[in-house]
Amino acid sequence: MLKIRKALLMTVLCSLVACSGNNDNRNTTATTVVPPPARQVLRVETRPSAKTAARPDDPKLKVEEGKPLLILNLPNGKTFREGEEVAIDFSLANAKLKGDGGEYRVRYIVDDEELQWIDRWEQVVLSGWLPGKHTIRLELVDPDGWPYRNGDYNIITRELTVVK
Repeated sequence: MLKIRKALLMTVLCSLVACSGNNDNRNTTATTVVPPPARQVLRVETRPSAKTAARPDDPKLKVEEGKPLLILNLPNGKTFREGEEVAIDFSLANAKLKGDGGEYRVRYIVDDEELQWIDRWEQVVLSGWLPGKHTIRLELVDPDGWPYRNGDYNIITRELTVVK
């Protein structure tokens, strides 16, 4: 019986020693503070625009003559320097914007951020770009609130790059 008690006591002591380490880091979590990436805040300015009637600019794209047509006058893949302004300059045909007495609107979206509206046929100039690749999407929106397609036109996406 004494041997059993000694064995039981040794088992309990070994268990206690194994479970009670003196490791100060056993419940410590390492935390690293990482600042959020810089957020781009674009400044918007409107300027008068030459009102040139839109004409299809690519013979490979389909278009129905006589229907509303929107063309973005910004080449795809253009590079800008940091601090330069980017103008959303567009041409329109067979449609009038709300602010000009019509029923249509133009909306634009920069880098999948919040959509913005253009209700007058004028240039929208954006400044405050951060370096990197960016996208601008421009859409002609009909009186029902839906993008108005004319063949392969009226929903336009352009990529641009801003360098230091």
